[in-house]
Amino acid sequence: MSGRPLSNRTAIAVLTMIFFTWGALTSLNDVLIPHLKAVFEMNYAQTMLIQFTFFSTYLLMSVPAGKVVAVAGYKRSIVIGLCVAGIGALTFFPAAKIPSYPLFLFALFVLASGITLLQVSANPYIALLGDSQTASSRLTLAQALNSAGHTLAPLLIGPLILSVTVIGAADLALMPEAQQTAYRVAQAESVQLPYLGIAAGLFLLAVFVVLFRLPALTEATERADHQRHTFAEVLRHRHLRWGVVGIFVYVGAEVAIGSFLINYISDPRIGALDEATATRYVAWYWGLAMAGRFVGSFLLRRIEPRVLLGVFAIGAMVLLSTTILTEGHVAVWSVVAIGLFNSIMFPTIFTLGIDGLGPMTSKASSLLVMAIVGGAVVPLLQGLLADRIGVQLAFVLPLVCYAFVAWYGFNGARRTHADVEAVPVTQA
Repeated sequence: MSGRPLSNRTAIAVLTMIFFTWGALTSLNDVLIPHLKAVFEMNYAQTMLIQFTFFSTYLLMSVPAGKVVAVAGYKRSIVIGLCVAGIGALTFFPAAKIPSYPLFLFALFVLASGITLLQVSANPYIALLGDSQTASSRLTLAQALNSAGHTLAPLLIGPLILSVTVIGAADLALMPEAQQTAYRVAQAESVQLPYLGIAAGLFLLAVFVVLFRLPALTEATERADHQRHTFAEVLRHRHLRWGVVGIFVYVGAEVAIGSFLINYISDPRIGALDEATATRYVAWYWGLAMAGRFVGSFLLRRIEPRVLLGVFAIGAMVLLSTTILTEGHVAVWSVVAIGLFNSIMFPTIFTLGIDGLGPMTSKASSLLVMAIVGGAVVPLLQGLLADRIGVQLAFVLPLVCYAFVAWYGFNGARRTHADVEAVPVTQA
């Protein structure tokens, strides 16, 4: 599409499609976890290597992704990110054909590398497309579409992946060879076909983005964003430094809860549901986050973001305490309802972290995206806890994470006078 660049509002609408897509891809990990746990007969810690591989990519690839953005710019980087994610989705085909758990993990790493580039480019791009005073609200609205992807993927694609009843290795060995072959083919196809469709969708979306001329940032911002600043300089800012920790623990808690939901709700003492049915509650978890982000986008224009962040973190702590201490429907819905309070946390922490950093925004964004590695570390630690004290009691770990988020909102996100003076002034 040639001609004038799109208006900021239209550009944001186009970008929200990308937020929707990577939300869908991330939530499918919650479906893959119980599926691959049964197929490869693994414990919780081994299964959490899915999230560890996926989210460790943010630590390993954020700096290279930041360099890609510096060279190619925000707009081209978005297209590159979509293509890399598409290649990762295609790799699921041979991983399921063999089947091979290490190849599944490699496919997830490639897929997540593409999403990392999308995170590094799209988050600050939306934050910079407009008034800095409404950046939290704008990014929260975009994240609402991210949650829509999280919500719909388990409902639409999850049942396809979990459609084949898993048979244990001992029972499988007793079956005739022809039936064993048919079973393995069915297991493979349950993962292959959905991810082939996802790959096609990612490549089409890349083409779609190329056809639209997204608006360039202002000349001053473009120049400022390419100025050289060290990570040490950026980390001197207290609100950014604690914001990195805030993203780490928040994403870790959010991912850990989603990762355990299906197995937790399937427990006879909690929900007593089969895994395919339990995927609906994963959709509720992310659906409430989506609803909360639409509401949060409105509230953030009227309530100081720091205060709202602290209040929402306390709400999540109350619900986690409830699910740890109860059983049945109360335990189920208290853990699912945490999604509502998760809603504003990532975009609010992100925008508070880069607030007022001017020419340091790109470096600060890379650090915050690197902190998403919390989604690799916290679920793995919770898996180790779950293998020892049970899934329910292991929710104490995300409870501690939300306590830090509450502190960051009420205290850690404050910008000091020294922080304000330390930001270089951009020359127009």
